[in-house]
Amino acid sequence: MKIAPNVTPAKRPPEFQDGSSIRLPSLQILNQDGSVAAGANMPDLPRDQARKIYSDMLYIRLLDERMQNAQRQGRLSFYMTCTGEEASVAGTIAAFGAQDMVMAQYREQLALRYRGFTTAQFMNQLFGNIEDLGKGRMMPVHYGSRELNIMTISSPLATQIPQAAGYAYGQKLKGKDACTLCYFGEGAASEGDFHAGLNMAAVLNCPVVFVVRNNGYAISTPCSEQFATDGIAPRGLGYGIKTIRVDGNDILAVYAASVEARRIAIQEQRPVLIETISYRLGAHSTSDDPSGYRSKDEEQIWRDKDPIQRMKNWMIAQRWWDETSDSDLQQSYRTEILAELKLAEQRDKPPLGDLITDVYKSVPSHLLEQFQALEAHIAKYPDHYSV
Repeated sequence: MKIAPNVTPAKRPPEFQDGSSIRLPSLQILNQDGSVAAGANMPDLPRDQARKIYSDMLYIRLLDERMQNAQRQGRLSFYMTCTGEEASVAGTIAAFGAQDMVMAQYREQLALRYRGFTTAQFMNQLFGNIEDLGKGRMMPVHYGSRELNIMTISSPLATQIPQAAGYAYGQKLKGKDACTLCYFGEGAASEGDFHAGLNMAAVLNCPVVFVVRNNGYAISTPCSEQFATDGIAPRGLGYGIKTIRVDGNDILAVYAASVEARRIAIQEQRPVLIETISYRLGAHSTSDDPSGYRSKDEEQIWRDKDPIQRMKNWMIAQRWWDETSDSDLQQSYRTEILAELKLAEQRDKPPLGDLITDVYKSVPSHLLEQFQALEAHIAKYPDHYSV
């Protein structure tokens, strides 16, 4: 057993520690006005890559706005935004290779965009039409792409965490020059799968980078009611995992931490935990009303820390961007998104038979019986179904 070797002589009553003294700093490079913090170590982020990161962040902000409105118009059943957390996702995915597997939660649409997911693919999934890669089986925002090495999103919280540890262990056994990137929120860190996944990764030295987006709320439950310790980062230390906390609205800090995290995962063959401190500016989902559990004043404090505006300020200071380019890009994205939305909502739905394919090599008898019962039910009540 590798327990701490230090022995305390019993010369006084036993002393217990509760972890309340653990306070991890948060890495920051950029100030909100786009200036570089004094003494900060700048990451090597080329101009073209910086412009792509910023463009993708802006794209997702506009996509979220358009699809939120589409849901309110009754054109879409459900949606979840990434608004306010764009840098936490963009700064991480940009540091990883195309061969690295991504296991996300449901605010990481920016990871798909960065790897090449098209507007049409977003729309086809959201509307569950015949061109949806998931064949219309998943509810909106449950994206996935085998081609882009992004595992399909699951609704139950934290399932991807032990899966990521296991997948990374497989990469390790095969000697692949790749790792796994796993995203989740601080609410998911309250699930048992979080502890199982981190412990497995630590014991087996799995090349996996866990990114926990601490946005302050698990739906309506604030952090103060979720845990008594200093956020999620100390838990990584407790499992023996290399851990860092970063300002999740600072694109350069997130990127710098992620570059090093991937290096550790690949070269040292061990797990890493990154906690990004950010804020969910929008509702948890289109089914949620945040005004019932947080104030407008609190929201405004974080709107003033907008990650997109911060990166834009830095890009302009670098002379890598300007207001005209920004306006033109926004208009271009808005036009593209609306056009693809209109096309996607008109496409046919997948054939009913797709419900029972792709799970088993041969469709088992019990599924065939259920499907036949479904067909009979629809035939009996044709006016209630659009198939």
